[in-house]
Amino acid sequence: MTDTPTRLVLWGVSTSRTLRAAWALHELSLDYDLRPILPRSGETKTAEYTRLNPRQKIPLLQDGDFTIGESAAIIAYLSDTYGSDANRLVPLEPKPRARWREWCFFIAMELDATSLYIMRRHGALKHIYGEAPAALESASLYFQGQMRHVEAALGDGRPYLMGNSFTSADMLLTTCVVWAIDYKVPVPACCQDYLERIVARPAYQSALRANLPREPKQETSRG
Repeated sequence: MTDTPTRLVLWGVSTSRTLRAAWALHELSLDYDLRPILPRSGETKTAEYTRLNPRQKIPLLQDGDFTIGESAAIIAYLSDTYGSDANRLVPLEPKPRARWREWCFFIAMELDATSLYIMRRHGALKHIYGEAPAALESASLYFQGQMRHVEAALGDGRPYLMGNSFTSADMLLTTCVVWAIDYKVPVPACCQDYLERIVARPAYQSALRANLPREPKQETSRG
């Protein structure tokens, strides 16, 4: 593992996406400082944070003068920069890396953005984005339909999406499955067994504690 040249800083708590970034830091046994700012609290719109991340979103990782957002990108950066053969979260060989990338894009788009986040926007955040019962139902059904691909992969008894190797694709999938269960969306039985194995990982439990929400300083922005 490469020595950490500067102390890593992670901005953001309380969301599935900030959990992913914290989880990666714990999987890789990296020390870091946490800046527990919240979404939709006004904290992402301060001048200080906007200088770091003009998108005004969390999570954000600082590594010296380098900053990177988007949870999947943060995990890949950390693995490529500080991972070792014992704990790497991203495959190195071209074909496994291509398959890993396919899973990550599928999960981020088809399960998260296209399905679960639609449910969040018009469910838990309906006071901001408005009620849309038809969109909620459609998103739930779409998620269930897309999960057949996950079921087909895990149905052969493999412990992880990529076979015997735990990768960041498992981290993305786990947060989506937890999210779906919280929203009362049915998930395949094999995903329940898979989830129990993954959430038992010490790094996941440590990240879960680090990601606990707190009371916001103010409620001034929709973020």
